[in-house]
Amino acid sequence: MKISLKKFVIIFLISGFVFLGITNLILVPVNGDWFPGMNSPIAWKRTLATIIYPVKIVLVGPLAPIFNDPDPPPPIRALACALYWTVIASVLYYLISKIKMLIRKHKP
Repeated sequence: MKISLKKFVIIFLISGFVFLGITNLILVPVNGDWFPGMNSPIAWKRTLATIIYPVKIVLVGPLAPIFNDPDPPPPIRALACALYWTVIASVLYYLISKIKMLIRKHKP
């Protein structure tokens, strides 16, 4: 099944925003914690945060300066995430297409 780059990027962006929204709703950030739940007294929240932490590092880690700004204009955070995630999605799309081509080439 082929998917276009544009469609892949859109699905990636929607998935990223949904992932961050759901994890923040479940883990309930306190005082703007970057990675909510890590210091929670509730065991399942700590465990879930530990599992999700590596994914969040990749998704929002490099955007720390923008997220640490106490009062940025509202769309800046969303635009920064969208731009960063578009680059990630494009690189993933390229790598997946190269892997698919190699598999097809070496298939008997």
